Amino acid sequence: MNGTSLTTLVDELLAAAGEAKAGRSARTLHGGREHELRQTVIALSGGKSLGEHDSPGEATLQVLRGRVRLHAGGETWEGAAGDHLVLPLVRHDLEAVEDSAVLLTVAVLGHADDE
Repeated sequence: MNGTSLTTLVDELLAAAGEAKAGRSARTLHGGREHELRQTVIALSGGKSLGEHDSPGEATLQVLRGRVRLHAGGETWEGAAGDHLVLPLVRHDLEAVEDSAVLLTVAVLGHADDE
């Protein structure tokens, strides 16, 4: 069994994001070719964003620390630590209102090994 302290990981990733030119840092906790589920912790320095991108498919976002805004299809959702959102299946961007970390969970359709 493999456990991870999300509190410690968030501290590490926020420190790395603060030093990174792009103001972000991430680590995949679970995933890879042999899995149908991918979970990634993403840290963003306040004022930074991931920029607009396509939906990864069925996915959720849980705010672990800070406050974020998700812009999608003309709508805006603001979340704080403890909030959870099912991501819309449209292009969207994620903006950190303050230093923030989120847990992105994505269902990956099928195994790459099955192709």
